[in-house]
Amino acid sequence: MTVSLCIIAYNEEFALPSLLKDVLSQTYPKIRTEIILVDAGSEDDTKKLMMDFCEQHKNEYYKASVLDNPEKIQAAGWNTAIKYASGDIIIRVDAHASVPEDFVEKNVLTIEDGEYVCGGARPSNILDPTPYREMLLLAESSMFGSSIAGYRRKSEGKRYVSSLFHGAYRREVFEKVGGFNKDLGRTEDNELHWRIRKNGYKICQSDEIISYQNIRPSLSKMLEQKYGNGKWIGLTVGVCPKCLSIFHFVPFCFVMAVLMGIVMFIAGVCTGISWLTVPIIALLALYFLADFVMSVTAIISAEKKYPCMLMLFIIFPMLHIVYGVGTLIGLIALPFWKSSLDGSAEREIEEVKKCVAANTILED
Repeated sequence: MTVSLCIIAYNEEFALPSLLKDVLSQTYPKIRTEIILVDAGSEDDTKKLMMDFCEQHKNEYYKASVLDNPEKIQAAGWNTAIKYASGDIIIRVDAHASVPEDFVEKNVLTIEDGEYVCGGARPSNILDPTPYREMLLLAESSMFGSSIAGYRRKSEGKRYVSSLFHGAYRREVFEKVGGFNKDLGRTEDNELHWRIRKNGYKICQSDEIISYQNIRPSLSKMLEQKYGNGKWIGLTVGVCPKCLSIFHFVPFCFVMAVLMGIVMFIAGVCTGISWLTVPIIALLALYFLADFVMSVTAIISAEKKYPCMLMLFIIFPMLHIVYGVGTLIGLIALPFWKSSLDGSAEREIEEVKKCVAANTILED
């Protein structure tokens, strides 16, 4: 089977060289691999790195192309790649990721075994490790700091899941369900996978497949990421609430509980009713007990231990609060954001269907 390996990027000159090196080392035959690199108008050397890669290795692959994503929206970038792709299997890989040499081969074998959509676990990783980044990795790898989603850790056995990262798709899947919804920011994959399951396909997570996601290199960037993730959870409620899990709203519920507790505490102090102060005290006591236990557990599990890892006690609450506040802001902005949607995302989803079926790119 032929494979279209797709990577989109925006200002990823730091992470891209490592990923392109991984691409070159793949064991699946290059002559049956198409490389599609999509640049979203990067302001650094991302596009130059893409152009240089394709120029140097274009004779090794059956096709190697660099495309532009002028909309700068991640979902629109993936749609550009899908519309251009000619492979029997289309694989998407995030730019700030790394993949082992058998990544493409293992995905192809799983598809050839009868699956239509597949992928594997996607643990977190770091580029240029330092004690500080090792600490951030602990926070991102912990179930308490990120998510209970199984794909974030190594999987055991073959199972069917609701969503995954770095998926491989038979071409016909996009022909039937269309592309990504470009109205969505961080949740476009959740919504696509919901449509895929709605159309009768199963999403297979195989323990034979693994890839890695490079974490943000600083706490400020990680907090920015978590805020954005939370905000898009709130906004996605207005587009596809069924593609979200109750676990997506845990930080939001925590933030709301704290806000309500603070209101009751102030009311208790002002009115002299002491029992009103109990809920916030009990909530905070339980939370910080969990924070202490999960922080200690994470530090104990670390192969290398550094003093800065004690910051986890503070970082976990910061991640939860920022994510929860993001969801709150998203829900508040939802009516105004939804009223601005113009229907172009739905039209593009249908356009992807036509392009995949015809194996051509529709011109504007």
